[in-house]
Amino acid sequence: MHQKSLSTWLKVILLGAAVCVVVIFIYLMPRVGQQLFDDQGGQFAPGYWPWMVLIWVSALPCCAALAFGWLIAVNIGHDRSYSLENARLLRWISALAAGDSAFLFLGSILYLLLNLSTPVATLISILVVFLGAAASVTAAALSHLVFKEASKDAE
Repeated sequence: MHQKSLSTWLKVILLGAAVCVVVIFIYLMPRVGQQLFDDQGGQFAPGYWPWMVLIWVSALPCCAALAFGWLIAVNIGHDRSYSLENARLLRWISALAAGDSAFLFLGSILYLLLNLSTPVATLISILVVFLGAAASVTAAALSHLVFKEASKDAE
């Protein structure tokens, strides 16, 4: 695949991911969350809005990571795939994913301790934390590889 077409496809994927983020965080999460808390007989009803705030705040690093991904795609299109800038952007994506995962984990544990969470919500959040940690490690590994190659090119 050529640089331009790869860049274009990455941008299409990132736009699709952005649409998914909007649909999930603005449309699905409030509805699914309400249903999840209603199914518990009202016992966890006070936890609905704290969970929604936690989820919406955790969406912000996801949006930033998508923006950094867009910048990487632009660099790829300009034949700067292995650049120090891309390595730096990938490191930022890794840090955002790690921080967001830690934030979500601590928030879900806090809500569980305050009796503002259902067991199902806590289990789902732990799965999401695992996925975020996996994304963080993947981005860190890619950052390392891109940095090594960019350093070779600079010599």
